[in-house]
Amino acid sequence: MTLFLGLLLAGLSALVSQVGFLFRHRGAVEAPDVDVRHPARTTIALFRSRWWTIGYVLAVIAYLLHVGALTLAAMSLVQAVLAGGLVVLGVVAERFFGFKLTHRQWAGVFLTALGLALLAVTGEARSGQDSADYSVAAMLGFEALLAATGVALIVSCRHERTAPHHGVLLGLSAGLLFTITHVAVKALSGKVDTTVAEVFLSPYLYVAILGGVAAFFASARSLQIGPAVPVIAVTSVAGNASAIPAGVIVFGDPLGSHALEVAVRVFAFLLVIVAAALIPAPTRAAASGADGAAEEHEADDGDDRREHGNAEAEHPERGEDHGHEGDRGGGAAADRELVRPALSAAPRGGSA
Repeated sequence: MTLFLGLLLAGLSALVSQVGFLFRHRGAVEAPDVDVRHPARTTIALFRSRWWTIGYVLAVIAYLLHVGALTLAAMSLVQAVLAGGLVVLGVVAERFFGFKLTHRQWAGVFLTALGLALLAVTGEARSGQDSADYSVAAMLGFEALLAATGVALIVSCRHERTAPHHGVLLGLSAGLLFTITHVAVKALSGKVDTTVAEVFLSPYLYVAILGGVAAFFASARSLQIGPAVPVIAVTSVAGNASAIPAGVIVFGDPLGSHALEVAVRVFAFLLVIVAAALIPAPTRAAASGADGAAEEHEADDGDDRREHGNAEAEHPERGEDHGHEGDRGGGAAADRELVRPALSAAPRGGSA
């Protein structure tokens, strides 16, 4: 019963979390740029957005559900259920936020459901306080690795060559930083039978707080500068892909009692992660239509330029004039290449 309740809380957390992410994205694109040099000003500006505030309230509710799930069930199982939140993300994004999923992404939905079903019917996971036992050495090593990787991803955004991917890189970093918080909270969940003073004296409380603050700003900025669903999906994938092995390595979550069971559960874990990788890129139907129109227009421009080139061959005296027109045509095409991402991103701040 304890395990079932933990997994139920994890499922509710996944649902509320993904809806909150979509609302926070809408609020983030309306807010001024996130600036970690002015954290108070940035935070106030974000919460002045109604959509960000609604999304963050939902995020707090999701996190409380997540903490409850971590207290009752093994971390690897909780994160596997949370990985199913990507299914929720796809459905909600398509039905209520105007996104269109491809056949590949619906295949990801099916594979995620299959992987979660395999996890549910195989093996025997610990529940309650027994699932919070951990190795201190493994904890320190794993948390340090996540922190170093997260910081490296943030620093990589200082380079211009990674500019097109800054949103996704920050989302990836946020997912890893969220895992730092989740691992620390899971360790703290083993202290529920101790005094409040002992909890406040635990270093894991402050690791959780620092990880949460860093993830807050990284996630907010990623939502501002990146496409909505891919950024949300990569944040979720990074969080789950790092937290599931954390449950096994740090907390000793069992994979099974015999070889076949271990093989099936490993396959199920990998299936959930692979399925998550298939889901990330829904695009708005309207944006797809705009892209198609732009491509058709560019094809027409190409035909026009070829006709102009033939005309220049027949009338060399017009070559200079057509050369100027070609420059203008090329400039217009370049402008369209710059505008197209903006057109795709613009509806992110629109109403559902």
